[in-house]
This record gives sequence, structure tokens and C-alpha cells, in this order.
Amino acid sequence: MSDFDLAAFVEATLAEDLGIEGGGVPDAARDITATACLPADARLKAVLDSRDAVTVAGLEIAAAFFRRLDPGCRIELLAKDGDSVPAGTDLLLVEGNARALLAAERSALNTLQHLTGIATLTRSYVDAIAGTTATLLDTRKTLPGLRRLEKYAVTQGGGSNHRMGLWDAPMVKDNHIAAAGGVTEAVQACKAAGLSNITVEVDHIDQIEPALAAGADRLLLDNFTVPDLHAAVALVAGRVPTEASGGVNLTTIRAIAQTGVDYISVGRITQSAPAADVGMDYRD
Repeated sequence: MSDFDLAAFVEATLAEDLGIEGGGVPDAARDITATACLPADARLKAVLDSRDAVTVAGLEIAAAFFRRLDPGCRIELLAKDGDSVPAGTDLLLVEGNARALLAAERSALNTLQHLTGIATLTRSYVDAIAGTTATLLDTRKTLPGLRRLEKYAVTQGGGSNHRMGLWDAPMVKDNHIAAAGGVTEAVQACKAAGLSNITVEVDHIDQIEPALAAGADRLLLDNFTVPDLHAAVALVAGRVPTEASGGVNLTTIRAIAQTGVDYISVGRITQSAPAADVGMDYRD
């Protein structure tokens, strides 16, 4: 999150909701309902609360939407990111100009619901492999423009980040191998380019030794059955780290973890996480 431009994200999100995507400045007066219903100096006190048991992610981001439209609003965080809380928990209290807070409400909730949903699903996967030696990883299966936020939410659920993109870690996959003329050619080309920590994807056990001979630093065992994962881990025998991927869900992940793989990557924790049920309710 350190290099994520939160201000720009808040600005663009509010601009979309307030109908000023052509470069205007977000203005609560664009909320025609709140402007019609409430005097300019009306005050509002409200809480963001969870209707389900969740693992929280995105509270400070939600707060940023309220602060953008009412810089003088009072915000009190009643939980913190990474907390696992029961249904009915108050997460954030906000008090300030009613028009501004209502104009920011949906943008704040959309973001908090999405990130908390990812953290909550991630936590369920982490809990499912508790006591094994496997580490849960995310993938690049993220919504365009939201990768850093979604990967942040994964960490709040107890998962770990895989590579952020195509730029920070090499991964030789089946199409790279086919286009390069073979696994040896693909890996040697990566090494010649000065790359290190090269992951090679294999989808059959008989591809493991050629990948290791080519100089793979890590193996991605793609769509292996549990028996084949056991065999693959035994064959690799600790020479390089192993990662299982493909077909992983809450029903299958523990058996996969018990094969001895070092990592399990799960695209669905970002790609398919349901939004958490978080609302904003008026308080006296």
C-alpha cells in the first residue's frame, strides 16, 4: 500500500459516482437527493457496521472518502484491519456534514465491502491449512486497477502476496515454453537476461526433471491431483520450493497442503470473493 495513490483512487471513485468524470472536482452538491432533502448545515452521525462475521480490510480507505468530502468530519475507528469480528460489530464511526457523508457513503462502502470480502475469504483458506507447512498465496487474478488494494486485503486475511505483476518476478509458463522452443531454451533465455528466482510451470510429473535441469528455482505444479502432488514433492525432495495451483477450493486445499508443497496459490480469493455485508446506519 505504500506506493498506492490513495488520493487519486478516492478522487476517481467519487468522480464516477458524482458524475464528474471529465476532470471536475468531487462536490457533495452533485448528490441531488441529499441536497434536496437536507439543509446545507445539517449534521449526521453514523456507524459502518458488519452484519456478518468478517475479517476487516479497508477501514482507512473508507475513511478517506468521508474526509475528502468533509475534511472536518470526526472519524473514530472501532476496529482495525486484520481483525476478525462477529456479526453486529461496529467498525467505524463518522460524524460531520450530512450532505457530504451521504455523498461519500456508497464509495466508502463499496470499497470496504469488497476488501473485507477478500480478507474474510482469505482467512477461511488460511484457517483450512492451519497446522501444515504450506503458505497461501494470491495471484494476478485481480480487478483492473484494484490489484494493490486487493492484494493488501489478502495480507489482512493472513495470506501472502505472490508477484505483483509481470515485472517483479519471472514465471515461465506453458506458452512461454512452447514459443521459446522448450523449457531449457526458455529458462536459459531468462538467465541470460539477468533474471533470477525463476519459477517454471509444469503440468506433468515427467516435466519436473527437465525443468530442474534447465535451472528452475521454483516449480509451479499446475492442476496436479493430490496423489500426483505427493509424488512430485517426493521427486523434488526439497531441491527447490514447490507451489500447487489450479482446482483449489475450501474442500480440497487441506489435502493439497498435506502433500508437503511449500505454497498454494488461489486465484479465487481475489477473483471470486463475495462482498462482505457492511452497512452504514444513522446514530443519535
